[in-house]
Amino acid sequence: MSQPARYKYPLQLPISLKETAARLAREDGVSLNQWIAAAVAQKIGAVEAADEFLKRRAAEARPGDLTRYLENAPDSPPDPGDKVPEA
Repeated sequence: MSQPARYKYPLQLPISLKETAARLAREDGVSLNQWIAAAVAQKIGAVEAADEFLKRRAAEARPGDLTRYLENAPDSPPDPGDKVPEA
């Protein structure tokens, strides 16, 4: 079975981020490269899943769906210490 094609990318990380990633990789028993690749794959999956979810939700939206919320929204942001009114 052939290996998947790989791309080498010179990644520059802040030292603290690299040290934390290296520690987590050691705790997981994998190389730093493998750990970073898995982290990137996890982020891609999360972003694509959220994108798909939001596109589905947006496709179901109808004009006026948010009107009742916008009509009740204040014209300016609340002052510090203001409480949210009870419904």
